[in-house]
Amino acid sequence: MTFLTPLHETSEHATLREQIRRFARAEIAPFAHAWEEANEFPRELYEKAGRAGILGVAYPEAYGGGGGDLTHALAAAEEMIIAGTSVGTAVGLGSHAIALPPILSFGTEEQKKRFVPPVLAGDKIAALAITEPGGGSDVASLATRAVRDGDHYVVTGTKTFITSGCRADLVTTAVRTGGEGHGGISLLVIERGTPGFSVGKKLAKMGWWASDTAELVFEGCRVPVTNLIGEENAGFVPIMANFANERLLLAGNCVAIAELAYRESVRYARERRAFGKSLMGFQVLRHKLAEMATRMAAARALMHEVVQRHVRGEHVAGMAAMAKNTATDMCSFVCDEAVQIHGGYGYMRETLVERLYRDARLYPIGGGTREIMNEIICKTEGY
Repeated sequence: MTFLTPLHETSEHATLREQIRRFARAEIAPFAHAWEEANEFPRELYEKAGRAGILGVAYPEAYGGGGGDLTHALAAAEEMIIAGTSVGTAVGLGSHAIALPPILSFGTEEQKKRFVPPVLAGDKIAALAITEPGGGSDVASLATRAVRDGDHYVVTGTKTFITSGCRADLVTTAVRTGGEGHGGISLLVIERGTPGFSVGKKLAKMGWWASDTAELVFEGCRVPVTNLIGEENAGFVPIMANFANERLLLAGNCVAIAELAYRESVRYARERRAFGKSLMGFQVLRHKLAEMATRMAAARALMHEVVQRHVRGEHVAGMAAMAKNTATDMCSFVCDEAVQIHGGYGYMRETLVERLYRDARLYPIGGGTREIMNEIICKTEGY
């Protein structure tokens, strides 16, 4: 039984899934454990993914993409995790999914042509920098300052928890160009090599080991005004618009991680014997798997309902928050049960479910914490 493919998917989605599956099995799965232990994967993987058309899924053909929408992006991301078995590699390879949308939706034609095609080709790496050491999920209070000086902005501040930050060639960065609150925020694309821009340090994480995560430092960093995305002091809207996509992609990741943990659990339960019989012979274990399967199906159904509404152009901020919370809760539960089913082996670093358990823990935090999601739900429900 699979919990990935929704009823609305077409033969085009099926072909895409098979394409991603072949790539991930050949280029990622054989090296997944080694890359996780090394805390990075080769930069050349971006180039391979670009040549294979993987990075361009759901991006306009005019800028080097392969076309499609969020349903295609979700299908690709899910298969990458399932077939590649490395969440860290999948999310690192896909960091452009949150870095490029503001440029495509609010940037000028010149900016789109300059920034997007090299990333989709795998020649450059893109990252998104919003979170700050003192801000967390409170985007409206960000402190990184950008002061206009002729044809440049002078940027000073620090960003943290930035996926692909160590290797990024361009960073879509939230800065404060005006007064306090959301009305004073702008978005700038800051490029590697810009004087005053540096990687403060590579951060060590509980999970997602193969994905580099960085602290970025801006010290009098001079960024051309031509790198401003949209209007000055109007960056909060692109940031918020980006969150719905990001949260649905995170929910999709959770469904994929849970399915991988579930499959591993079913395989182990069929192979492992205790007290003279297969673990599948024990009702308590079968009921664990039944509960895992039920929660996975429910989370998937909600996620894809919200995705369909989003693709139709409906406002889904509240439902996206619901889908993210439902999927992250489910994923945490399934991965915990998977470790329990594996017993002592589930606690060993050599076991896939141990890694998935650690990887799953980020999802109730990243893209807006579970508590922030509940606040968004409260506001959309009017209480």
